[in-house]
Amino acid sequence: MPTKTLQDTIKKLNFYAGPAIWPREVVIEAAKGLLNYQESGLSIAEISHRTSAFDEVIDGARVLVKELMGLGDDYSVLFLSGGASMQFCMVPYNLLPNNGTAAFLDTGRWSDKAIKEAKLFGKTKVVASSKEGGYNFVPKNYLLDNKYAYYHVTTNNTVCGTQMHYIPQTSIPLVADMSSDIFSREMDMTQFDLIYAGAQKNLGPAGTTIVIVKKEILGKVKRAIPTMLDYRTHTKVSMFNTPPVFPIYCCYLSLQWIKKQGIAAIEQRNKAKAALLYAEIDRNGLFEGTSVEADRSLMNVTFRATDVALETTFLEEAEAAGCMGLKGHRSMGGFRASIYNAMDLEGVNVLVDMMKQFEKKHG
Repeated sequence: MPTKTLQDTIKKLNFYAGPAIWPREVVIEAAKGLLNYQESGLSIAEISHRTSAFDEVIDGARVLVKELMGLGDDYSVLFLSGGASMQFCMVPYNLLPNNGTAAFLDTGRWSDKAIKEAKLFGKTKVVASSKEGGYNFVPKNYLLDNKYAYYHVTTNNTVCGTQMHYIPQTSIPLVADMSSDIFSREMDMTQFDLIYAGAQKNLGPAGTTIVIVKKEILGKVKRAIPTMLDYRTHTKVSMFNTPPVFPIYCCYLSLQWIKKQGIAAIEQRNKAKAALLYAEIDRNGLFEGTSVEADRSLMNVTFRATDVALETTFLEEAEAAGCMGLKGHRSMGGFRASIYNAMDLEGVNVLVDMMKQFEKKHG
């Protein structure tokens, strides 16, 4: 009888919003490195961050980030701790003068949190918001002048299932929280001055956050900034403190996978997956989408049952079919299928088939 591999033993489909699905081949490679990194006799989690072995990892990851984004040496790539939520305060700490104003597009839970943190450092201006609509759309056709210190957007909203499909042009520094859609589509990344993203959506396990910053925007505020919260600390010194070694290694493996796949191909696959699932939601009388069609996310598909009494039953039957993590965010209810880069079309087909069977049984 043939021996089962790790690939064979895992049969569940991961639709959780984060920590989220990871390419299986990357998981397997990471597991090998955790046991015995490059036949060194040590785990990647055990080696010193000051060794040439780890230099290869972190330097290789930085090179791949720039290559995949089409960025030059005027940008620094940092691997920091504290999650994307730490960036809610680090961004204004470094970019918002005491008498300055930061502009925000308010599109959901995470932009709202970023706004609250920025108010501790200066003034904020919400140029447009979809809050009154329950964050079910992305505002458009608003005015943005050049008097602000920077303009902050959240490109994809995991909770409410919306995504910015157009990035407005601006002459002021553009800051983007790309935690849930980084490397998921082709974009002109040079239009952004600072990008941050927690790793646990499209890159690997929780524990590190990528920050890509244009060096020329730093050092403009007069306030004293604590050493660890000053971006310049991390742009000037490769590793100021012990970094999260294993999560960075996992990001490095994921970046290699992304390069092999190609971002253009990943984008087309993401569009196909989302189109398939949204089509079933719109067709199936037992479900309805929760976001405006033009602003639907390619990463987080949010929907609900037309009969709320069926919600628990749907989740139970979905799990029985191997579809895990479909419960919506606690602030939204309903359902959420997160279909990040690593989710393949076959996995979405399993969910769609399950939804069709659910309709036959309960419709």
